[in-house]
Amino acid sequence: MAKVEWSAGIDSVSGALAKPSKSGQHSCSKMLLGTHRVAATTSNKCNNLYLRKPVKRSTPVSQNEMVARQRFSAVAALVKTRSRDLNQVGADQAAFTAQKDQPGGCKTLKKWYWRVCGQQYDSQQG
Repeated sequence: MAKVEWSAGIDSVSGALAKPSKSGQHSCSKMLLGTHRVAATTSNKCNNLYLRKPVKRSTPVSQNEMVARQRFSAVAALVKTRSRDLNQVGADQAAFTAQKDQPGGCKTLKKWYWRVCGQQYDSQQG
């Protein structure tokens, strides 16, 4: 395992530090992933770096995956248009605020948009 020492001013790094390109144009052929563990321990070595080789999919995309991808794309488009619609923003914010502190309520406006638009999409699909 590699030991990571950060420069002054950098407390931690989490996520992909370098990703292999899809087109193969860049020299990075592996993903470099950094993690920072926040658990309370006696060890101060809680940063890790991992190299991950590119993975090729071994199975074809299933019908369920295609349906899920189409639903995600459609709901994302609904969220984008609804959140930018100035005629609905006030009503949406009021509806969000009303349900926010309820049990099972969405804590962020974005999550609320995804829930409402997802239900709208599902009702349209039948």
